Amino acid sequence: MSLYDKAYSNGPVWNYLRRRGIRHTIPEKTDSQAARQRRGSPSGRAPGFNEERYKKRNTVERAISKVRPARAVATRYDKRGYVYLGTATAATLAIWLST
Repeated sequence: MSLYDKAYSNGPVWNYLRRRGIRHTIPEKTDSQAARQRRGSPSGRAPGFNEERYKKRNTVERAISKVRPARAVATRYDKRGYVYLGTATAATLAIWLST
């Protein structure tokens, strides 16, 4: 399941995801909603949007933005996955202890 921002709320992106068989949750822009409703039923139905999944996406993005200031995590200097995981864990522990 792909979760995207409103910036990706357009026909070509939806068509691409549909062709590839990728389920998505993308909020529809307000002006797109108004235009679709103004055109009536020939313009199609609204794209699927799961509000609960989108809320979880927002929570994850906020958590990542807290870890990002840790330079080693943001730039990924570590060559091996387990070392990077340790660095990310240390950064998240430091954030957790400071709150």
